[in-house]
Formats: sequence, structure tokens, C-alpha cells
Amino acid sequence: MLNFMSFGENIGIDLGTATVLVYIKGQGIVIREPSVVAIDKDNNTILAVGEEARRMLGRTPGNIVAIRPLREGVISNYDVTEKMLQYFIEKAMGKRSFVKPTIAVCVPSSVTEVEKRAVEDATRQAGARRVHIIEEPIAAAIGAGIDISRACGSMVVDIGGGTTDIAVISLGGTVVSHSQKIAGDNFDDAIIRYMRKKHNVLIGERTAEELKIKIGTAFQRTIPVTLDVRGRNLITGLPKNITVTSEEMHEALQESVEAIADAVHGVLERTHPELAADIFERGIVMTGGGSLLYGLDKLIQQKTGVHAMVAEDAVSCVAIGTGRYIEFLSDNAEDEREEKRGFDISGLFKKK
Repeated sequence: MLNFMSFGENIGIDLGTATVLVYIKGQGIVIREPSVVAIDKDNNTILAVGEEARRMLGRTPGNIVAIRPLREGVISNYDVTEKMLQYFIEKAMGKRSFVKPTIAVCVPSSVTEVEKRAVEDATRQAGARRVHIIEEPIAAAIGAGIDISRACGSMVVDIGGGTTDIAVISLGGTVVSHSQKIAGDNFDDAIIRYMRKKHNVLIGERTAEELKIKIGTAFQRTIPVTLDVRGRNLITGLPKNITVTSEEMHEALQESVEAIADAVHGVLERTHPELAADIFERGIVMTGGGSLLYGLDKLIQQKTGVHAMVAEDAVSCVAIGTGRYIEFLSDNAEDEREEKRGFDISGLFKKK
């Protein structure tokens, strides 16, 4: 059991559409579980959260439903999100702790004030004493080790489950940004549609995700790979085994990955020449689980002419950045004036 009190009262949460990551000061990432909740509809009680609930997707009886309470980076079911957050906070802190933590939560850069308020309120109701909201591209850049406090352009492409956030950052703030609702979940949907259209086979979300991870590709592979999957034949209605190739996955994902590459190109077009020159020299940093799709960095590089690289531990960058943000904020909390006027983010990097 984690003793939260011995590490302070600060938590950073990457509240992702696909995965929730929880960062505790002094411990690093302590929770990494799917954003899935299983509910009994008969009495409206929660049966499972996280990995246990994910295993129930597509395999529940009529009275039990496994749902994702976040869609496209924002809350789609407020009550379930609140209960899910409460579960993860208690799991991280230990149920015997009575200390209410200060929590930093990241949100997509395009969220409205109403959507941001919903995240803040849900986090407070789940047990937070104080809530700080940070934009995902900023958190991703910090987590990837980029010193965003300098007067130098840095470009981050964060591809999560529900949204892709693209931002040019300088002097601790966002200069140009774009957020679009094409990301990991869209990759899965595209694979499901392709299998239905091409093979007359219906597969589930978990199977589509397995195809995406193991043989999915955004750029033509030099050595093709295959994977055997099972689904339901839409003609006979019977289970069917089929061998899928990476070439087919390239065809299935082409439209989605091209849209992301075009969006990156569009942000570069709107970037000031001086910052664009910095990006050309430093390259584009890709974070988030979606950036791990084979060849996506090569596609973006081909489309923009700028070197693109996937960050180390890309999946955890946003959570690490959120955690470092709340650590630095808490270290400066004694000075009440600091909170009123904001803090100098350059200190975040000087500490390391």
C-alpha cells in the first residue's frame, strides 16, 4: 500500500480517453490503467474500474455495461468520471489517508471553458483540495524533457486516445496550436470498418487495438508482417479466423494518419519564420500512445521535411510533465504572491 502522506499532498493525473496515469510526488507514475468503468444498470453501482473493467468490454451480460466515460479528450459522463477519479485517487493515496491532495489534471488544448470547468469540478468532487488545469502539449513537452522556458521554438505532437494536440511552444507558453479529434480511438474504428468492408468480418475494440499495436502501420513496411485474428462472419453469423497483413492495415489507417500529418503541416504554415527555423533545427517531438504507430514519424517527416522523433516513454510524457508541474507549483506555494501572479516556469528546469 502506498503511503501518500510521506510523499506530500500532490498528484498529477493524465486523464486520457484511453488510459489514466497517476503521478505522485516522490514516487513517479504509480497507476497506469484503462479509462474504463463497468456498471450494473439495475442498481447503478460500479462493479469494476480500470484493467478489470477493460477485460469486460464486449463480454458482459445485459445488465452490466463497460463504458469509457471520456470521449475525444473530454468528459462524456460526468458522474462516472467522478467515481472513476475517486477510485484512482483512493488507490494511489491509500484509503486510510484523510488528507485531501492538490491535483493537476491535463486537458486538450482545444477544450472550452465549460469542458475545463467540468474536469475541475469532477476532480474536486472526487476528493481534491485544490485543482490546477494544464494543457496537454505543455505537459507533454515538460515530460519529454524539453526546456520550454527558453525563447526558442519547440514543436510537440501529442497523439492520445481521443485527440491529437499539436503545438509550437516558446517562453513557457503556446504560440500556435491545433487540436483535432483524430487519434488512437479513430485508428481502432478505421480498422473495424475496414475489416467489415473488406472481409465481411466484425471484430471488437480489443481485437482492433491488437491489430493496431502489432501490425498497424502509417508508412509502408520494408518487411510485411501478418497477424491471425478472430471475428464474426457477417454473412454466416459464425466465428471466423482470418490472417491480416500490415499492407491491409496501412490501407485501413491511411486516411486517419494523413489527416494528422496534414494538421502538423498546417500548424507549421502558421508558425512565425523565426520559430519555424528553430523547429527545423530541433525537430518535431512526438508523444502519446498514438505516436508509437509504426512509421507515423516517417510520414510526418516526409510531409513536412522536418525531422520527427518519438519521445522516450512517449505514453507517459503527459503524466510525467503534469507531475513535474505540480511538484514545482507546490514547492513555491509558500509564497502566496507567487500563486496570484503565476510562477516562472524556467525554475522548473533549473531544479533538475
